[in-house]
Amino acid sequence: MSTHARITASVYTSHVPAIGVAMDQGRTQDPYWQPLFAGYESSRRWMDANRPDAIVLVYNDHANAFSLDMIPTFALGTAERYEPADEGWGPRAVPPVLGHGELAAHIAQSVIQQDFDLTLINRMTVDHGLTVPLSLMFGPQEPAAPSWPVPVIPLAVNVVQYPVPSGRRCLQLGQAIRRAVESFDTPLNVQVWGTGGMSHQLQGPRAGLINREWDQAFMDRLIADPRGLSEMPHLDYVREAGSEGIELVMWLIARGAMADLDGGGAPRVAHRFYHVPASNTAVGHLILENPDHATA
Repeated sequence: MSTHARITASVYTSHVPAIGVAMDQGRTQDPYWQPLFAGYESSRRWMDANRPDAIVLVYNDHANAFSLDMIPTFALGTAERYEPADEGWGPRAVPPVLGHGELAAHIAQSVIQQDFDLTLINRMTVDHGLTVPLSLMFGPQEPAAPSWPVPVIPLAVNVVQYPVPSGRRCLQLGQAIRRAVESFDTPLNVQVWGTGGMSHQLQGPRAGLINREWDQAFMDRLIADPRGLSEMPHLDYVREAGSEGIELVMWLIARGAMADLDGGGAPRVAHRFYHVPASNTAVGHLILENPDHATA
């Protein structure tokens, strides 16, 4: 058995705020919402059987922890605890997020030494970009619970205010995170989650845009051709997937953390799901397992 940490899987999901509202208000079986939540039932069973020791969760802050006064490109949370943000109608009634300070500090040290200039965050709140994926994968949690079931290391990426990082740089960051995790000398099972997207635009003449064909092609390439996908220019995301479709570059960070990008075997698709609409957004979801997942 390995004496070092390893990345066993990556998870990809949209983080639509209305999904959290539907869960918090007990509306998951409403006709509108039931088909979406049905797509995550097997994911929760998978999570019960493959619960990691820590999650690196890639998301974007929605002007809660950061404002236009300070916009870090990549911000790694190194705190021990993160409270839900008040996004204008009070914080979500979900538990606080507990961090993994030791692993986060190690990732920061390793990734910065690999020439990524991370911003380190020792105190911040976390919004729906982070808590909705946790709700989808773990199910409803009692607000009075001491924490979510697994420690989380937040990695906030600027995809709100241009300039945003390239897909290539995001893929490279995922590779750097993989190397960092594998050099941590504690035998932890770690997952990396990429969140946001899929196609959607929330304002302007194209508000409500959803591009099913482009979304499905993106997931195909994410699985089979991540390097080629990482070269896609920002203009293609915005033209084909809407102004908020640029969030999908964050999926490339999680994909870059998989074994095949550093000479390992191709990942196994444990689950794939796609649904429209969810509050004018296309919802995409993937679970990829590293090939040594079951035997290492």
